Amino acid sequence: MSDIEQRPLGQTGLEVTRIGFGALEIGRDWGLGDAAAQRKPTEEQAGIVLHGILDLGVNLIDSARAYHRSEERIGHYLAQRRQAYVLATKCGEHSDEPRTYYDFSYRAVSASIDLSLRLLQTEVIDVLQIHFGPEPAKVLDDGETLRAMQDAREAGKVRFLGASPGNDLLERCIECGDFDVLQVGYSLLERGAHELITKAGDRGIGVVIRSGLGGGWLTARALTVPPEQRPEKINGLLALVNGDGERLHMLALAFLRAHPAISSILVGTKNLDHLRRNIERFRSPDDLELLQRALEEV
Repeated sequence: MSDIEQRPLGQTGLEVTRIGFGALEIGRDWGLGDAAAQRKPTEEQAGIVLHGILDLGVNLIDSARAYHRSEERIGHYLAQRRQAYVLATKCGEHSDEPRTYYDFSYRAVSASIDLSLRLLQTEVIDVLQIHFGPEPAKVLDDGETLRAMQDAREAGKVRFLGASPGNDLLERCIECGDFDVLQVGYSLLERGAHELITKAGDRGIGVVIRSGLGGGWLTARALTVPPEQRPEKINGLLALVNGDGERLHMLALAFLRAHPAISSILVGTKNLDHLRRNIERFRSPDDLELLQRALEEV
């Protein structure tokens, strides 16, 4: 088992590894590349990956109802190891494989929580987050989703409440005082949330990072896409690292590691070797001069 540094998840009393597992690709077709590259793993492969992440020492697993088979597979393979990990999932966006749909009503969210508990084969969800859709402010204005989550917490089904907002709603989620944990989109490519992450940390809110590797663009996977189809910023960063996808990847992690308010960085993958390499990269010394040049580039 790897000895991965842990940090407090805000004021929840939970300790989470600096690298967490984003369980999207374990249950839903996703990612860069062709259809074969995007395809979710088989049942056997999913079990190997899920057990492997715990064996590596990762103790945060983040899923969602919208991730199709993800919750079911986590429950099937890891229910007997439930004490080994902090379990986070999301509500509001629902699975109707291969599609998803949004329903933030009290009734739909309450039913979704019960379904998540059944599929995850657990008595309690550690962190339940709002999975916002096209009208995120309306979800908070209406209040039904939050009320369903609060009632679930009161009933002992959920321990802590969270949200996964866009940057436009992030400050409101910090200020409202309803959330113990916030999942934030933040990376070398998208740095707009920097000050708000600091603010959340100052308020005792746990911060978990999603899209920290830019959806794969800040990794060697970017090299599988023709230059003319890549974001301009990616081509600039690749030029900075002389086309070395590994250096780009380490640069992206160094950027995230530098923010003191971040509790954990979610790495989404269906390949255990990818996760293992991310853990190794995270331990490597930072090239601070290269990081400064990258910040000037983007």
